[in-house]
Amino acid sequence: MKNIFALILSFYLSIIFLAAQPKKTEEIKIKTSAVCDMCKSTLEKAMAYEKGIKKSDLDVASAVITISYNPQKTNPDKIRKAIAESGYDADEVKANTKAYNNLNACCKKDAHH
Repeated sequence: MKNIFALILSFYLSIIFLAAQPKKTEEIKIKTSAVCDMCKSTLEKAMAYEKGIKKSDLDVASAVITISYNPQKTNPDKIRKAIAESGYDADEVKANTKAYNNLNACCKKDAHH
């Protein structure tokens, strides 16, 4: 009986220990083709729906989006693809043409040149 109690106790302590471990987060900076505050809103909203992404912040002036993510749920390639699917270039990954064509005129790459 003592062995069973000890086994159950160690099992529960293991679960508590594992649950208390902090979730690992990584950060990536990706150059985008975003050009305005509407782009910022669109991209950050799109990233909020992506699995594993904890936080995103687009710096409009540099067009660089900083993303905090859980590497067990996503990776940089998936993040770049998600950005491209939103209509924006993501580093070397080109924007999805259909999504890009659906962007507002002010969000097009050459809109502010």
